[in-house]
Amino acid sequence: MKIIEARELTETELVAKKSELRREYFNLKLQQASGQIEKPSRLRDVRRAVAKVETALTEKRKGLKVTSRKTAVKNK
Repeated sequence: MKIIEARELTETELVAKKSELRREYFNLKLQQASGQIEKPSRLRDVRRAVAKVETALTEKRKGLKVTSRKTAVKNK
């Protein structure tokens, strides 16, 4: 998931996506602990996707509109 895709989702969709990704991350950690994980790189991908969703959620809750990579403007 790219951050642009996450920013296009509504707040309820973001909360649902975050829950889904956290569950997937938990299952991957269990597989890793038992030595059954097939793609260890998926752990990093899911962790980063959770961070992107949380970032988009924070932006929506604070009313920020990100125009570029370095600037955020508060909606009025």
